[in-house]
Amino acid sequence: MAIVSLWIPVTVAAASFQTVRFMLQKVLSSSTLSPAGATFSRFVYSAPLILGALAVYLMVSGRSLPSLPGAFWAFAAIGGTAQILATVCVVALFKQRNFAVGITFKKTEVIQTAIVGLVVLGDRISAAGWCAILIGLAAVLVLSKTPQSEGPWWKHLTNRAAQLGLGSGVLFAFSAVSYRGASLQLAEVEPVFRAAVTLAAVVSLQTVFMAVWLFWKDRPQLAKVWASRRVSVWVGLTSMGGSFCWFLAFTLQNAAYVKALGQVELILSLLASVLFFRERVTAREIAGMGLLAVSILALVLAI
Repeated sequence: MAIVSLWIPVTVAAASFQTVRFMLQKVLSSSTLSPAGATFSRFVYSAPLILGALAVYLMVSGRSLPSLPGAFWAFAAIGGTAQILATVCVVALFKQRNFAVGITFKKTEVIQTAIVGLVVLGDRISAAGWCAILIGLAAVLVLSKTPQSEGPWWKHLTNRAAQLGLGSGVLFAFSAVSYRGASLQLAEVEPVFRAAVTLAAVVSLQTVFMAVWLFWKDRPQLAKVWASRRVSVWVGLTSMGGSFCWFLAFTLQNAAYVKALGQVELILSLLASVLFFRERVTAREIAGMGLLAVSILALVLAI
């Protein structure tokens, strides 16, 4: 398979791994673990696998780790922390709304990345881009209104589900920008090796951060994460597979196209919500998901 087209199956694989991982985390958070515990299970069970794979590669190839400057670790720490908080928000959101709506709210990260780029980096947004963002806002308004909510539209954005969803989106946006900043510090290294080193560093930091936090704030969760290892280990495996595939896809193709194809996760999450969790998805929620998919694709085409 030509390398120019390899990014397509790699991106689909990344979205598939990510959907399964969030399904497992939803199961864990609904039964034994808190949102923080379910998030920690992702890192603690994937870190040994990622570090082990990198160690084997270094041993077989005879290579050594590249120099990791202070700026690399700063970007990695910021991105890792933002991703932790974003994942906690998504897992907590699963208790408020069904699985498909939770994943759709998370997908606002694509729109919010454009806005974060404008504010932080001064990136310009075209008129077509602003139209796409407005469509995305309409989608969020449609999704944020529950059957029980009443009153003017702006009050719908203040409910807990909307706050968690939009919060996860902006945190994932900051995470993506920070990871790119970290990888750019290793510009002399080829893309795949750079992705593997960055991923190993980030997951290691995330594991340490969350272990310290849970030991300080919610020590019983550490024991529960170990007790749930038969399920949690699969969270780690799917997390490792998904993270590496995303990193690899971004090295093979323009990030805009990867993000566009990555919206297949919306379809996968809808199937999981209906077929696996047996959740009812309303016509309004389907309309909102469709609007958001249109806005994201329009934004990607406008980039």
